[in-house]
Amino acid sequence: MFTIGDFARYGRVSPRMLRHYDAIGLLTPDRTDPATGYRLYGAAQLARLNRIIALKDLGFTLQQVGAVLDERVGPEELRGMLRLRRAELAEAVAAASARLTRVEARLRSIESEGHMPADDVVIKTVPAVRVAELTGTAASFQPQDIGPAIGPLYDRLLPLLEGAGLRPTGPGIARYEDAPEGGGAIVVHAGVTVSAPVGPVGDTEVRVVELPPFEAATIVHRGAMDDILSTTHTLARWLDANGYRSTGYSREVNLECPPDRGSWVTELQEPVAKA
Repeated sequence: MFTIGDFARYGRVSPRMLRHYDAIGLLTPDRTDPATGYRLYGAAQLARLNRIIALKDLGFTLQQVGAVLDERVGPEELRGMLRLRRAELAEAVAAASARLTRVEARLRSIESEGHMPADDVVIKTVPAVRVAELTGTAASFQPQDIGPAIGPLYDRLLPLLEGAGLRPTGPGIARYEDAPEGGGAIVVHAGVTVSAPVGPVGDTEVRVVELPPFEAATIVHRGAMDDILSTTHTLARWLDANGYRSTGYSREVNLECPPDRGSWVTELQEPVAKA
């Protein structure tokens, strides 16, 4: 038998918590010394304590924990519940990490305000180009909506092209436009440069389209696309300072895409006209 202090130490909980569990009937001691009133616990009770803590971590209230334990939830079912909670926590961590990345991008953009190198932006005519692309829709142009939309499109595009025997002849090109239904939704096009007839690629969803030439203000972004905000702000400030206005969304031309996303090199091509 263990005193409440020893049992708490083995169970990695506090004696105060054990007293509360005893008071609500969730985990009562094996025996209480009639002379001293000391609570005494058996080693077998560690199993019930483990289940209580695990169910609490799943988000159950103590009343719900008691009900679950009274139904004698088996080890396999409990493992399944814990796996579900693990997946939920992993999703929450990923979402928090993505938010942190966006906050850092905003911070870098703020820190770069007032610093606008004149040679960053180049006005040029972008020639016509033929691309094979897949198309999807994002809820908005915010990074948290665009990233999950365009990534899977590229993941599907390249294997489809390979299966159709069509090889890219140049860089990847991502482009965007307002969705016809409005509401802030964005049509997302994930493409790669090809030399192939315009039209569908075999029996796949991929289509080859020819993009016409246009006048563009271009700027090169070095780093992950999550960090592109300061680059786009530099472009916007340059346009305003030099008498240009944007006429659409920037194309993103993937000049270098090594496995390390922090080493990516992307040219932004913003369609412009004189203000």
